[in-house]
Amino acid sequence: MIRNPKDLTRYTPQERVNHWLGGICFILLALSGLAFFHPAFWPLTQLFGGGVWARILHPFIGVLMAGSFLSLFLRFRSLNVMTPADKEWLSRAGEMLDGKDHNLPEQGKYNGGQKLMFWALAIGMLLLLITGIVLWRAYFNLPVDVVRFAAVIHAAAAAVLIAVVMVHIYAAIWVKGTMRAMWYGTVTRAWAKQHHRAWYRQVTGK
Repeated sequence: MIRNPKDLTRYTPQERVNHWLGGICFILLALSGLAFFHPAFWPLTQLFGGGVWARILHPFIGVLMAGSFLSLFLRFRSLNVMTPADKEWLSRAGEMLDGKDHNLPEQGKYNGGQKLMFWALAIGMLLLLITGIVLWRAYFNLPVDVVRFAAVIHAAAAAVLIAVVMVHIYAAIWVKGTMRAMWYGTVTRAWAKQHHRAWYRQVTGK
């Protein structure tokens, strides 16, 4: 792909690698987790070499994903603090869905919806990590009632995060020009000016 030298850098190579690492881990965890959740999905364990290997690999992949997300969280948490403009943007999100986003409040690098998703991911990841440790019977032997409760929370948090990630993927595809930011690290100036005007002003000085 030939890119315009005037395009704006949105993500560094390190940030993109970290994002894709976390995404791949999430997909693997979702597939193996579904296999554990219901017998109808048990054949998915063959993707990991069988049920035994799926059970061995699942928590280790979970730790890798947690580490990947922690790196992203520390890097981007300050950019995802909710502001009054974000709250107004969320209250008028229907205008964006109708393609009438030109009069919405100016947004920084992330809009209100993206910030809401960021914090949903942060809370969900924390719940998965804590409950996952409780469920890791190979290294932690906690009372069975605690393990059962953790299993319910783990499954609920996973279900919510799967839904959140699906919305994230759909939004990235739906908003034309967004995917290239994570593939190549850049966006066009027109895209930045339309969707994240405050960020556009910040990086261009205009």
